Amino acid sequence: MNTIDIIETRVRSFIADIQHPKQKKKININDLELQLRKLIDDYFEMDGYSLFYRAIETLKEEGQLIPILNNQYNGRTPSLSLYHWVNLKVQENKWDRLEMMKLGDQFDFSFYERHPEWQTKDEWNRIQNVYTFLKSSQEREVVSVEERSLELFGHEKFLLDSDSFPDGKGFLARIGIGEDQLKMVNYGEPFVFWMKQGKEMKDIQRVLIVENLSFFHTSIKLLEANQLDYEPELIIYGEGTKIERSFSFFFRMFPPKSYLFYYAGDLDAAGYGILIRLIEKYPDCCIQPALKIYRKMLECIEQRNEQKQGQTQNLKYRDLFFQWFTEEEQALLQDLWQENKRIAQEVLTIESWRRWM
Repeated sequence: MNTIDIIETRVRSFIADIQHPKQKKKININDLELQLRKLIDDYFEMDGYSLFYRAIETLKEEGQLIPILNNQYNGRTPSLSLYHWVNLKVQENKWDRLEMMKLGDQFDFSFYERHPEWQTKDEWNRIQNVYTFLKSSQEREVVSVEERSLELFGHEKFLLDSDSFPDGKGFLARIGIGEDQLKMVNYGEPFVFWMKQGKEMKDIQRVLIVENLSFFHTSIKLLEANQLDYEPELIIYGEGTKIERSFSFFFRMFPPKSYLFYYAGDLDAAGYGILIRLIEKYPDCCIQPALKIYRKMLECIEQRNEQKQGQTQNLKYRDLFFQWFTEEEQALLQDLWQENKRIAQEVLTIESWRRWM
């Protein structure tokens, strides 16, 4: 291999390693040359920079490198732009247009025509699996998203876990297919609940959702003693943020009608977010904060403690939560927020509840 081949081969290898099929990458030319100098012992003896320059110019002509023209250069002669974009990795195997037309009765391929970087072998295999399913979908039963995902894509979390399966996120949107066409449903997670003794499902009108396990058990005792605010017929253990995934399960268990949902959680950033997201996600349901319970918690403000580390302090959720309260109460809540303090739901016990009886 001659000298120029050594330099150019090394440069091409570096570029190939960092190329991505869907995202341009930015490189520093001086960093790239430094790597070459470390790898090639006689780099300076062979006039390595001149060969490096020619290799970069060749890659620019091929469209693999795009100089960033911001008046920053590498300080050498002849000069090169200091920063370059590494263009998208060219997919060697584009889809056969005739094959795409054959599947055109089920799919809209316009996304893939605009984004050829998505025309990969794996994506085509997924599309073929979906096409085969759709041809006999009328004979199929409705199953969970996880079950259908395992059948069609080889893993039950492909459509749900975007961290582990980034190609799964948006796959159905890319092919223009809805969950109903794949005969699958994203079932809500089951939750723990307590129905007031002597009541039946048809009797349920008021539902209290509580964030924490301790207060769930306290609420049950208060309910059976006819001392619980709102006199709900049903109490649901929300289990923190899990209720956001499990709330839809309610409508699979209980008769379809209008219900009044009260939510009570910790007086902190996480608790505010859970309630507001539930209200936003289920606008047709009557969901509101259990103000009577929250006001009891505010009366226990002397038991406030530090906000949990890692909680996202979303100002939008805070403000939407605060607006349910009086100005005086909002002032107390604002003080808690400014002090980075919170009131845990566990301040409400069977013993502390007696002060309001």
